Amino acid sequence: MYKVAVVNSKTFGEKNPEALGILERYAKIERLSVGKNLCGKVLAEMLKGYHFIIASSTPKYDKEFFANNKDILLLAEHGIGTDNIDLEAATENGVLVTRVPGYREREAVAELAVALTLSAARYICNASNAVRDGKWGDRGKFVGLEVKGKKVGVIGLGNIGGRVAEIFSNGFNAKVLAYDPYVNKEEAERHGAHLVDLETLLKECDIITLHLPLTNETYHMIDEKEFKMMKQNVILVNTARGGLICTQALIENLRNRKLGYVALDVIEGEPIKGDHPILDFENVIVVPHIGAYTIEALYGMDESCVQSIISTIEGKVPPGLVNQEVLKKGFIRAKIVT
Repeated sequence: MYKVAVVNSKTFGEKNPEALGILERYAKIERLSVGKNLCGKVLAEMLKGYHFIIASSTPKYDKEFFANNKDILLLAEHGIGTDNIDLEAATENGVLVTRVPGYREREAVAELAVALTLSAARYICNASNAVRDGKWGDRGKFVGLEVKGKKVGVIGLGNIGGRVAEIFSNGFNAKVLAYDPYVNKEEAERHGAHLVDLETLLKECDIITLHLPLTNETYHMIDEKEFKMMKQNVILVNTARGGLICTQALIENLRNRKLGYVALDVIEGEPIKGDHPILDFENVIVVPHIGAYTIEALYGMDESCVQSIISTIEGKVPPGLVNQEVLKKGFIRAKIVT
């Protein structure tokens, strides 16, 4: 019987037992919790005997892992990001890699980005904490700003970024500027956004929100140079990937009071501990990567992973296949009919 390892993905099947039940008809499922920095031969040994992995954002599945584990047929990411997977190495070793289609998480992540923006703009977390501390009278400290009429910069206009642009444009009558080198003017306008270059967006926007994958191209795309371009007291929101922002530069610009507020669902090196320096600032919100944590999104994510595994078992090309090149190699570990 096939074996499935659910690695570090605690939510898989938790809210959708039906999906779990369907998968159990095809394979034995085991849950494993491993250190976020585990990789290579050690991880490969730990996962020997498993044919499928349902993966989270940690640990890293690197070249050494794929070279030393010959049992894995498919690695199904329980999310939309694959930056912790060496796709080239997976392809070289005939391993299929799938991810959840972006539309499955679209509403959940977009709504969280908007919620974090509003929390920052109106000091909601700070004001709530003041009441808990018996400081109702401090409400005068929490004079925020309205989003209506503000310039909102959306970096990355894909599934999620496009939806964020629509919400701010249609729901708040904000002027949305967008940067995405892979999107044309007409597509941006359909989302209610005006396409501009990155420098213009950084210089003009009151609110900036990130919605793009982490790649070699986008790693630390917000660094000291970009912070210098931003307006004083800008609100910066990141619900995409922590590595998009240089944490050291972020902290420096919080210290020099350049940034009005920072709201993060993701951060480099996550999960972080309570003594992380980013948490020393009152104008920072950090939540623990909960962008896709809605009932609706988790249902869809579970279904996508299950469908990918079952399709592979049945000899079909799994939906959500990321490394399409593997189909052309002539060597696939799974018995796929193309």
